[in-house]
Amino acid sequence: MKTKVLALAVVAGFVYACGSSKSAPEAAKPAPKKELTPELAEGKSLYEGSCARCHQLYKPTDYNAEAWKPIVSRMQKKARLSDEQGMKIYNYLTSGAE
Repeated sequence: MKTKVLALAVVAGFVYACGSSKSAPEAAKPAPKKELTPELAEGKSLYEGSCARCHQLYKPTDYNAEAWKPIVSRMQKKARLSDEQGMKIYNYLTSGAE
């Protein structure tokens, strides 16, 4: 009987010792946001002001740089924006800054 109690105590000690002492994993830290340069800030302002007048705004990350090219080009004409304004919007959308 003493052998069984001793064996049980050894097994319980072994299980306890093998248990994880690590705490819960840390939550993933969000990537730091990029600073907006004055040109990117102007592009963001143009995007929010000109594009939101007619439709819902998409997040810059909804499309990649290649996909944004024809979208910005097409919408630039509809919004009657200059090429310079269109380029500022495109640069903002593809910069990764929000």
